[in-house]
Amino acid sequence: MNRRQLLTAAAAVPAALATPALAQAAWPTRGSIRLIAQFPPGGLVDTMSRLVAPVMAQMLGQTVLVENRAGAGGVIGTDFVAKSPADGYTLLVSHASVHVFSAATLPSMPFDPVTDFTHMGLLVEAANVLLVRAQSPIQTLAQYIDMARRQPVRYGSSGIGSSPHMLGALLTDAARLTNLDHVPYRGSAPAMQDLLANQIESMIDPITTNVAQIREGSLRALAVSSPQRLPAFPNVPTFAELGFPQLTSSQWLGLSAPRGLPAEITQRLTAMIPQILANPTLLQRAQELQTLPRNPIPLGEDFVNVIRREVAEWTAIARRYNIVAA
Repeated sequence: MNRRQLLTAAAAVPAALATPALAQAAWPTRGSIRLIAQFPPGGLVDTMSRLVAPVMAQMLGQTVLVENRAGAGGVIGTDFVAKSPADGYTLLVSHASVHVFSAATLPSMPFDPVTDFTHMGLLVEAANVLLVRAQSPIQTLAQYIDMARRQPVRYGSSGIGSSPHMLGALLTDAARLTNLDHVPYRGSAPAMQDLLANQIESMIDPITTNVAQIREGSLRALAVSSPQRLPAFPNVPTFAELGFPQLTSSQWLGLSAPRGLPAEITQRLTAMIPQILANPTLLQRAQELQTLPRNPIPLGEDFVNVIRREVAEWTAIARRYNIVAA
């Protein structure tokens, strides 16, 4: 989605989301707004939060501070927001890794990913990519599958129950790969170290953290999980076009708040999302990371339905393959 499309989307936001003048005067009026990033500094959530915050601050005329509350795979920071006052001064850059994949694979969660939040809209999303070293003899997904049918092939992921792990389980089943073995790591970085050191043969990971290495040639991308090929990598096919439509998924980031956020504040924040995404600096960085807005942008109840549907789908997949996160 380009900036013109985003501006068009902003103009098309329903009148029901327009903000009454009284609501604009009533909020925000005190202190600063906290935008909670539930992962450590340096990652995608932190990066996007720090791009969103100044744009939001300019639009609201109020300071917006990014606060990192990491731990338990994002659950701690997300739970903090769920239990915060619903007054518009604590917001969350919600993430599918918590609201969908943790919800689908953890034995218990301290919050309901749908009903314990006010969800304004989806900001951006990133595809997963199947990677091998540039020196690998594997050139295509077909060759990868053929090798995994003949001999053991390992794929690394950022952990049990992560989106990459779940995609690997789907590929294992769909392609009937008896020799494809999952190797979980505590995050993407150690998995990438082992891939580059040839300790594992492959890795499934969000495209965002691998754009530079794919471009410079140290990694080879075999397939991406996006519905269409990515603009930056037109030669990398999608899993769907290679015969695996069930491997179409993304990891999205959204804007959420505690349950019970007043309607006036909810409407104002929801209406701001297309304008935030049309900001040239934010959009350029999002395009560099291949973390792009969805077209059309799911706002309000449409975003809630995305979360509700994905939780149901991935919970069913986790149960089918007996995937339980620690």
